[in-house]
Amino acid sequence: MDAIDPELTDRLRRDRTAWLCTLRANGSPHLTPVWFVHRDDRFWISSGERNVKVRNVVADPRVSLALEDGDAPYVAEGRVVVHRDRLRADVLRDITAKYDGWDSTVEIPPYGPRVLLEVTVDRWLLRGRAQ
Repeated sequence: MDAIDPELTDRLRRDRTAWLCTLRANGSPHLTPVWFVHRDDRFWISSGERNVKVRNVVADPRVSLALEDGDAPYVAEGRVVVHRDRLRADVLRDITAKYDGWDSTVEIPPYGPRVLLEVTVDRWLLRGRAQ
């Protein structure tokens, strides 16, 4: 993967929401806003195991992620690994700190037990300039 520039590093730290696009079983896109942290060159997203996005990435791990800013867009393609059971404490701490104490380990009915989505970026499609 290409090196991350300082503007992107700042955006990954301060932006609260990214848009995650997953693929349904029929190939149609499912787009949803997500809270995230960026750590170890990866996006980390907490979700419930029965959430649509989680079911989608279990079947097909390919995703796109976009930071919210149409004037300076950052859009990436990557792949997801779903972590169940032993969730990384450092990632959970980062999520809690970024989102004002939100506990990303608490189950939210009806979405089931919490999981962490680890998104590895394969390539950046847009890097801060609208086209």
